Amino acid sequence: MSKLDEAIKFATDAHAGQKRKLVKMPYILHPLEVATIVANLTSDEDVICAALLHDVVEDTPHELGEIREKFGDRVAELVGAETEDKRSHIAPEKTWRIRKEETLAHLRQTKDRDVQILWLGDKLSNARSILHAYLQFGDEVWKAFNEKDKQKQRWYYESIADALEKDFGGTGVFMEYKQIITFIFGKVDKHELQN
Repeated sequence: MSKLDEAIKFATDAHAGQKRKLVKMPYILHPLEVATIVANLTSDEDVICAALLHDVVEDTPHELGEIREKFGDRVAELVGAETEDKRSHIAPEKTWRIRKEETLAHLRQTKDRDVQILWLGDKLSNARSILHAYLQFGDEVWKAFNEKDKQKQRWYYESIADALEKDFGGTGVFMEYKQIITFIFGKVDKHELQN
């Protein structure tokens, strides 16, 4: 079995029974979509494997050491770069802003293009999911999130675009991401993102 096949199986088993927040479809479809998006930007098997495994540590009982043991240091490093400290002892709506600030700081500081590719793939997949629900339910969609304020969500998704535009602005993947968030949130005055 190839490393990629192993990652597909591991992620499928790890996310078994989980559903996506908005559309209630099997969760594994999200990592599979992220891997497909990532494969549009790189052919590096480790990065594609990390895309498949990117939520395993954050959203299942599996730990980063297990990813390292099964898939190697590079895959584990990439998965770790995409994993939030969820602070499981505190309600997620109370830690949303600090978690997003921490992850954005990491994204802005990294020089690792593979980490950026992984982020872009994950956030485009999330944006697509939000778009489909938004087209159906409008602003009611935000009630499904830990952070229910649309403007705070806008800040987060626009900040990601801002951090990735320099390196990925000319790619189809980035252009799709930008078009989706512009449709959902409207045009943005960059000064609004400071708040």
